[in-house]
Amino acid sequence: MKNIRNFCIIAHIDHGKSTLADRLLERTGTISEREMQAQVLDDMDLERERGITIKSHAIRMDYKRPNGEVYTFNLIDTPGHVDFSYEVSRALKACEGALLIVDAAQGIEAQTISNLYQAIEQNLEIIPVLNKIDLPGADPEGIGQQVVDLIGCDFDEILQVSGKTGEGVEKLLEAIVERVPGPKQDTDKPLKALIFDSIFNTYRGSIAYVRVMEGELKKGDGMLFMATGKEYDAEEIGYLKLKQEPTDKLSAGEVGYVIGSVKSLQDAKVGDTITHQKNKADKPIPGYKEVKPMVFSGMFPTQSEDFEDLRSALEKLQLNDASLTYQPETSKALGFGFRAGFLGMLHMEIIQERLDREFNIDIITTVPNVRYEVETSDNGRIRVDNPSEMPDAGKIEAVWEPYIRASILTPADYIGPIMSLCQDRRGVYVNQHFMQNNRVEITYELPMAEVVFDFYDKLKSGTRGYASLDYELLEYRKGSLVRLDILLNGEQVDALSSIAHRDKAYYIGRKICAKLKELIPRQQFEVAVQAAIGSRVIARDTVRALRKDVTAKCYGGDITRKRKLIEKQKEGKKRMKQVGTVEVPQEAFLAVLSMDEEDK
Repeated sequence: MKNIRNFCIIAHIDHGKSTLADRLLERTGTISEREMQAQVLDDMDLERERGITIKSHAIRMDYKRPNGEVYTFNLIDTPGHVDFSYEVSRALKACEGALLIVDAAQGIEAQTISNLYQAIEQNLEIIPVLNKIDLPGADPEGIGQQVVDLIGCDFDEILQVSGKTGEGVEKLLEAIVERVPGPKQDTDKPLKALIFDSIFNTYRGSIAYVRVMEGELKKGDGMLFMATGKEYDAEEIGYLKLKQEPTDKLSAGEVGYVIGSVKSLQDAKVGDTITHQKNKADKPIPGYKEVKPMVFSGMFPTQSEDFEDLRSALEKLQLNDASLTYQPETSKALGFGFRAGFLGMLHMEIIQERLDREFNIDIITTVPNVRYEVETSDNGRIRVDNPSEMPDAGKIEAVWEPYIRASILTPADYIGPIMSLCQDRRGVYVNQHFMQNNRVEITYELPMAEVVFDFYDKLKSGTRGYASLDYELLEYRKGSLVRLDILLNGEQVDALSSIAHRDKAYYIGRKICAKLKELIPRQQFEVAVQAAIGSRVIARDTVRALRKDVTAKCYGGDITRKRKLIEKQKEGKKRMKQVGTVEVPQEAFLAVLSMDEEDK
């Protein structure tokens, strides 16, 4: 037991975490040259292309020291994006140590700091590592000083490695043995096993990845999932090597998997505690919480006959991603579709990309929203994540919106553009903290609704890609928010409704009307495009009617003949307007839904 080391890797996106993990697998002989490929632990094409870890992975390695002693390493990989911060916290809980990996060219980023603080709170042993030292732009001295300032270690404690060439990997393996403490040996207590991840297998059900904290789990034991109260038998348990390797028992300190014909991913939730049905633990491992979606968007198939295909595709995606939620909804403009909830914008992008790649379904997504809380005049408090569900303005007493605390790390040259971006998005300045190497951490409190749309893109383009963002949910705050409706000939187009701040509603409405005027084809009658708050119209544009020259056949003669024909045409247009309907073309929806705030 003293020869077990459980550790994870903390790193920002694209700092070489997966490449370094490949070198560790190679040096410990866990993977043969024939099986080797880049980013072994990232098994989705999307992960490899984007250079991010979406689904965390765990793998067991056996490391033989030069003196012949064999150590068991359990590497519990963590996702590298702010959307998956809860999964990161559970992975950290399952470890005793963490490798803090920093790109020797780019330096410390916001996500690294956020995950590092979580690791320090959980008393993990931190091993600082500078990666990519083989790059021409690497600055080990300067970036190393940033790490020293951040965690207060000595400069000599920082390991310098290259995940690409393998330089320094032997020293890193020795450092894991010497610096990371072994797990506690509480095998005589009742079983407590933390689920830090779970995947769904079509034939075996939900497979829980666990770290046994106390007690022992043997094959055939009756298990109780403490958060959900579900009971199953441990049909198979084993170690997580490159392939699953069955064993008879997992003891305190070990990491492995458990299969028990768990039919739904909802029963084996990340962060839950497994104990024995008879000899139960008193209380679960602290820190479990329900993962709640933060961003909501409507998803509609471009071809209405693809609706059932979209439903089955979302069902399949939900099997492997319990944080995705969806429910059917209908829209007069877009037909039948689903209202889906996501952890954040990256999560939403990934789901859209997977629907396109894995299921070949073309979809239109509406503008992403957050969930608001609305107090109505009959003292009810409702949650609203779809603008069309917002009550009429006369019935609303108050609206609360979620606020986040955003930490932005940037070179000092870009403080101005970042502050003006945050001020434009109704941000409340908290503080700024100057660090080594001309870098600044700026903290703002921002409404979540202002961040989900295109804040990240604007932040990156305004700072030439140097700034990085991390955020956490703070609370709900009262705001002056209204539902902005778009009307065509007095008919509301529900798919284009949005919830906006009262101060911005006029500009947004005016821009949408102007955009629709360009995109809606001219009809035989005049079409009024209006933006309204409640019953008050705040902006209007008109799509002019197509007119036939009815006076063309009048050669000279009395003017009254021409007037008579024009009046007759006018009457016909009026009658047509009463019965005519305006079809909004698909490209008009796509153009309006993809308009950014500046366009609006």
